[in-house]
Amino acid sequence: MNAQSQDLKDQLFRTDEEFHQLAVKHHQLEDRLHELTSKHYLSEPEQVEEINLKKRKLLLKDRMEDIIRRRLSEVRR
Repeated sequence: MNAQSQDLKDQLFRTDEEFHQLAVKHHQLEDRLHELTSKHYLSEPEQVEEINLKKRKLLLKDRMEDIIRRRLSEVRR
């Protein structure tokens, strides 16, 4: 990630409510996923939860990237 992209993410985190909420939720899911992956054994429900967390994280990240792309296109106009 380049410095300009990181600066934009930081700015969006502070100024864009949707981006902020998405980033917070992404971080929460990452924390839970880390809890699961630190276990030596996952029960079947935990395995399903792990898969669902990864999917949800990816959806959040995709939405955050959409916001970044939109903002970058607005800046370049």
